[in-house]
Amino acid sequence: MTTQWNKDDLFYVCSMIEFVARETHNKVKDVVGKMTDEDLVHQLRTAGVNHCLSFEQVCDEWIEEYQITEGNFDNITTCKYSVPTVTSIGRVYQTLILNVMGLYANVVEAIKTVYNSFISDEISDFNSNVFYSNPDYIKCSYEVGELLD
Repeated sequence: MTTQWNKDDLFYVCSMIEFVARETHNKVKDVVGKMTDEDLVHQLRTAGVNHCLSFEQVCDEWIEEYQITEGNFDNITTCKYSVPTVTSIGRVYQTLILNVMGLYANVVEAIKTVYNSFISDEISDFNSNVFYSNPDYIKCSYEVGELLD
C-alpha cells in the first residue's frame, strides 16, 4: 500500500489518535483498531488540510466516521504529575514509527503494529518515565518487546 505522506502528516495523525483517545476515554490502540488501512491512508493524505481545523472538529468527525464509542480508560485524572500534551505524545509516536519504519512494508503497517504493541500502554502510563525517555531507549525497548533495564 503506497501513499504520499511526510513526517508532519504522521505527526498530525499520531496527535489526533491521542486526542481522540483522551476525548473518548479509550486506549490509543482502540482508536487505531477502529480504522481500516484505507482509513489511515486517507488520514495521512488529508492531514495537510485537516491540520487547519481544530482538533475538536476533526475529533468529532473521527468519532462519527469510525464509530468510536465512549470507553472507560482514564490516564489523565490518575496522573500524579503534569499531563503531557497531546502533541508531545504525538511526537513520541511519530518518532518511534519513523525509527522502526524499516521493519514494516509501509507506514500503515508500522502505525498499526506500534499502537498495538506493549509500548503503547507504557507510553500511555503518564506516571512512568517512558513517554519522555530517550527515543533510542523507546525504539530498542519496542524492538525487544519489553522495557529495558
